[in-house]
Amino acid sequence: MNRGLVSSNQKQWIPGFGVTGGIALTTGLHMMFTWPVRGSFNIAFGETTVLFGVLFIAAAIALAFGWDLWTVAIYAFFAGLVAIVVGIRIMNLNMIRTPVLSGIGFILTGLGGICAVPALYWKTSRTWRLTGAVVLIVAALIWAFIGYLAYTNSRKS
Repeated sequence: MNRGLVSSNQKQWIPGFGVTGGIALTTGLHMMFTWPVRGSFNIAFGETTVLFGVLFIAAAIALAFGWDLWTVAIYAFFAGLVAIVVGIRIMNLNMIRTPVLSGIGFILTGLGGICAVPALYWKTSRTWRLTGAVVLIVAALIWAFIGYLAYTNSRKS
């Protein structure tokens, strides 16, 4: 059972990409415009969340209309570069309580974006698909853990 890039039913991915993109775009824009936390965290987290939210929405729209995913993959490549730079800067500047873990999360997410072009080009390569899936699953687990820490360790001002 193949459910990836070479599946004949790619429309099954539309709801997942659309919902994820909508939530990311909405929360990222909120963070960019209201600056709910102190310092430059709003830029690092808000703007990259908007970049990836737009990416997921574009993927959902492209799949819905049967459009080619090349332009989405090219956008993902550049959004991935941004995420890697932000991740490196978070680690270099020791910006947050878990700079290394957050930096790795940004870097892995960025690698997922960068690898979108070769994964789309070599979509029949099981190695590319598995590598990309592992990288993005590890990134998702890191972000889930960081989100958990944010909820459980938040302090009253």
